[in-house]
Amino acid sequence: MTPMSKIPLSYKRHRFPRELIAHAVWLYFRFPLSFRLVEEMLLERGIVVSYETICRWNLKFGAEYVRSLRRKRAKRGDLWHLDEVRVVIGGHIHWLWRAVDQDGYILDEILQKQRNTKAAKRLLTRLLRQQGVRPRRMITDKLKSYEAAKRKLGLSVRHLSHKGLNNRAENSHLPLRKRERTMQRFRSPGGCQRFLTVFSAVRNLFVPPVANANALARHMHRLQAFAQWKTVTILTA
Repeated sequence: MTPMSKIPLSYKRHRFPRELIAHAVWLYFRFPLSFRLVEEMLLERGIVVSYETICRWNLKFGAEYVRSLRRKRAKRGDLWHLDEVRVVIGGHIHWLWRAVDQDGYILDEILQKQRNTKAAKRLLTRLLRQQGVRPRRMITDKLKSYEAAKRKLGLSVRHLSHKGLNNRAENSHLPLRKRERTMQRFRSPGGCQRFLTVFSAVRNLFVPPVANANALARHMHRLQAFAQWKTVTILTA
């Protein structure tokens, strides 16, 4: 794993301490909470801060924290599970294309207007560029656009197209569906994509891999996640 960025954070001219700001951002992106619920949780601790301020913290610091998080290192033996799900924004249908690996780690996700070969090709192109290696297998549902995109890219990877084999990707949509209900749907495509960038990175950090089958392994994973989160939120400028 390598740091995505080393850009220093600055909390200058903020009335509340770094620890509180980071905690509010973590609460919002880690759990299906609204800004008003985070406000209420902080008030129970004797901290009076408006939900508008919490919203501004999330917009300002969420993406900055994510840039400093370490990514999981890609391996040639990885499996890519690809799937797409419908998202309605402002009465218009969009499609969220997502790729996860065998551990449930979210590799990439793109909100697009189309559900066709061009959209599938864009997802695969981004994956190949970001991961730097080809997977051992690619698993999708029965949408023919994946195979067509694979041929256009000249990608010689074994492709399994079967709905029953792609539960890993389909299950990865469930946390977003919970947030979508809490937020009463997304207001704009750009806002949805910005939210997903932070939401998925935080989820990748804190949710243990599928391979961590016992309680001790899950506990150790979360302790390491908290340590990394604390590191990226430290005041360095």
